[in-house]
Amino acid sequence: MVHVSRGGEGPLLVLLHGLGATGSAWRGAVGSWPGSWLVVDLPGHGRSAPLGRYSFGSLAAAVASVVPAGPVAVLGHSLGGVVALALASGWFGVDVRAAAGLGVKLRWTEGELARAAGLAAKPPRVFPTRAEASGWAAKLAGVPLEDGVVETPDGWRAALDPAAFGVGAPDVDGLLAAARCPVLLAAGEDDPMCPPGDLLAAQPGGMVLAGVGHNAHVEEPGSIRPVLDRLHHALLG
Repeated sequence: MVHVSRGGEGPLLVLLHGLGATGSAWRGAVGSWPGSWLVVDLPGHGRSAPLGRYSFGSLAAAVASVVPAGPVAVLGHSLGGVVALALASGWFGVDVRAAAGLGVKLRWTEGELARAAGLAAKPPRVFPTRAEASGWAAKLAGVPLEDGVVETPDGWRAALDPAAFGVGAPDVDGLLAAARCPVLLAAGEDDPMCPPGDLLAAQPGGMVLAGVGHNAHVEEPGSIRPVLDRLHHALLG
């Protein structure tokens, strides 16, 4: 089961959050989209069920199962940005007319991949109180979360399935080449995970957002308005 929330009327924007977060991360940004929106909790996050194995393809297929027929634009942050690029390929049957990846990490070291694999192999941490679990969930996501925890018989834990950390490094160049629609990469100028140099090397026309970091859509929701405008223009053709 993939949890979604929806609102608005008109051209549809699909919003995909980053690793560890939930769809609520887009709360401040949806009002800037001049149409309807569909916010997804990725599998293994928030109120969505986990997957047996995490890959960018399996995540994209799960998202595709809840996107209605018809043309859409897709905006994803970090992990969600890679999923947006995968959907832009057309491989998963979604009629994507424009896609954007915000803050997608483009360069990975062996050490970073090893740490992610180590996190993926660990069981969830369980805490005696909701507040403690919420603090841990926010640390994993890098943003405050109101809906990022679940209660278990033994206590509280982050809703994130730790196995999602094992998704690996994306082939962004390959996904850009496979896209069947306009695709934009964007990142905050102060994003340590996707610095401007990496962004512009991957896509010379990429968009650098002034004054924000990795979670631009949470730090300053208005900062991503140029990304939304680009998507809206492309979606309407």
